[in-house]
Amino acid sequence: MTSPSALPDEGDVVTYEVRNHVAFVTLNRPDYRNAQNSVMTYALDAAFERAVEDDDVKVIVLAGNGEHFSAGHDIGTPGRDHHVHYENKAALWWDHLGKDGGEQRFSRETEVYLGMCRRWREIPKPMIAQVHGACIAGGLMLAWCCDLIVASDDAFFADPVVRMGIPGVEYFAHPWVLGSRFAKEILFTGDRFSAQRAYEVGMVNRVVSRDDLAAETSELAARMAQMPRFGLALTKKAVNQCEDLMGQRAGMDSVFGLHHFAHAHNAEIGRDSLGGMDVNSMKAKAK
Repeated sequence: MTSPSALPDEGDVVTYEVRNHVAFVTLNRPDYRNAQNSVMTYALDAAFERAVEDDDVKVIVLAGNGEHFSAGHDIGTPGRDHHVHYENKAALWWDHLGKDGGEQRFSRETEVYLGMCRRWREIPKPMIAQVHGACIAGGLMLAWCCDLIVASDDAFFADPVVRMGIPGVEYFAHPWVLGSRFAKEILFTGDRFSAQRAYEVGMVNRVVSRDDLAAETSELAARMAQMPRFGLALTKKAVNQCEDLMGQRAGMDSVFGLHHFAHAHNAEIGRDSLGGMDVNSMKAKAK
């Protein structure tokens, strides 16, 4: 078993601050475009739990430090820690360490990818994603489990994992947040789409200049924080329940199975479960 202490010391990979009833949770791996390793995942979860337990906090803002919101899952930094044990928080499932093949991948991704995003979607306080720069693949998952998205005009989005032969990221919200036809377009091509296009299809609530992003997001959060806390919680639950009645949760479960079938197929016919793709090859094909 590998300990988290054996990883490079990157300091606080998530920062936390409360101002005027709003908790500001910030991804803090700027040298790696806020790529999400498990250290960051569990630090995010701890920050969100802290905000939920604080009765003074009524709204949560999720932002990213540096040039980008998040370039997605960590598949190649020195801090990649898929081989490290962490106590499961999102799923009641056995640990991935010591397991082989598909069992290892399924166990880990049930916890840190699909499970965590579902856990965060159910946080009983409104969450706003403050997005700038790149929001790619796993970055989309973080934004999508928030209730609102405010994006800078230089933000761009993509889910390019079909290049790996995999039908989209684990938290498969695409048809619900993008509509079926645009979801197919961005998956079939792997192309990036702009904040303005995301606004046009209803994925993003507001598009503002980069200089105004933090102020606009804070102002929106402050207005929401004037509402009764319990009223906000029940309203969020009401909308989430309606999405699930539209098939979101069941759809995600079925696509998660296809996702892992693709991983297994890649591993069977090639050299790894990612279809031989890495950070550099994915970046080279980005458009």
